[in-house]
Amino acid sequence: MSGLRLSREHEQLRRTVARFARTEVAPVIGGYYERQEFPRKLVADMGRMGLFGLPFGEEFGGMGGDFLTLCLAVEELAKVDSSVAATLSAAVTLGALPIHRFGTPEQKQRWLPPLCAGEALAGFGLTEPGGGTDAAAARTTARLDDGSWVIDGSKSFITNSGTEITSLVTVTAVTGPGSGHGPEISTVVVPAGTPGFSVAPAYSKVGWCASDTHDLSFTDCRVPADHLLGERGLGLAQFMSVLDESRIAISALATGLAQGCVDESLRWATDRTAFGHPIAHYQAIQFKLATMETRAHTARLAYHAAAEAMLRGDSFMKEAAMAKLVSAEAAMANARDATQIFGGYGVMNDTPVARFYRDAKILEIGEGTTEVQQMIIARHLGLS
Repeated sequence: MSGLRLSREHEQLRRTVARFARTEVAPVIGGYYERQEFPRKLVADMGRMGLFGLPFGEEFGGMGGDFLTLCLAVEELAKVDSSVAATLSAAVTLGALPIHRFGTPEQKQRWLPPLCAGEALAGFGLTEPGGGTDAAAARTTARLDDGSWVIDGSKSFITNSGTEITSLVTVTAVTGPGSGHGPEISTVVVPAGTPGFSVAPAYSKVGWCASDTHDLSFTDCRVPADHLLGERGLGLAQFMSVLDESRIAISALATGLAQGCVDESLRWATDRTAFGHPIAHYQAIQFKLATMETRAHTARLAYHAAAEAMLRGDSFMKEAAMAKLVSAEAAMANARDATQIFGGYGVMNDTPVARFYRDAKILEIGEGTTEVQQMIIARHLGLS
């Protein structure tokens, strides 16, 4: 482990999650992955460990930790499997965090305790079929009618939105004409099971196959007016601020995947023999492993620096974007090299590196594409 000097509490948490990942997740996740099945038992175990409440206060059933504790947990899980890591990351940063950050005291008391306990999950309804990166081009609408928000529209690629324990989805919707800078966009909480709210069948995905992802649709879907989350008209700004923090967590996930590629490849290269020697004897493999370790180390430094800036209360948008950019590219490159080291076995779906290869690409797309991160960094350099 390298990067920030961890406190005793941080290191203890990291070791606990690492042990859980090795002993509980690693032996079974391959089966869940190939069946494209949500790992309900593992999620329940993580809930009992308190992982879903790591950065939240004890008054909501949380652990009272900081955001770095969550990132450390996500990284350790991702060294073994990205689906489980993504489930935790999205549940906390995209599901519970908006309610914790922008909810009223009553909303927090109503919705946060089961989310912190891992007894419920929440989705983050931002992306739309025709929008993608252009989040401001939302077509989903919400209008006030007789004390209710009436929602019509659809969302795409929403994580944790269709499990048997999904309790709600927060959605961005156009609530008025707005100003010359675009429509008024607000955020509304839609509980699972609300009439007019439907969840499409799960996607068939290249990667993250044990993670839950769905299209959502809303047709004359009515929720009480008090389900508005935060201030009317600030929905997009609220979600964008949440994404800045979420990018640090997803960078931790990418770092974990990159490190997992190193760990698996090192074990394989030590055991696998060719031409009378372990393949780790050959400089071509040694150089690959050296480069892979350097990528993972650099990615860890980047997300630690972003987390440190956030914890200090400093501006961290650029640091989060750099961490997302560096770690996603490290994950993709390490997955490619790990597959090369494993040779033919690297393209067999029952090997961890095959899962890593399938899981890596989404990290250059989700929660802001590589190009979006470059745009953010460029703007912070003063470039228009």
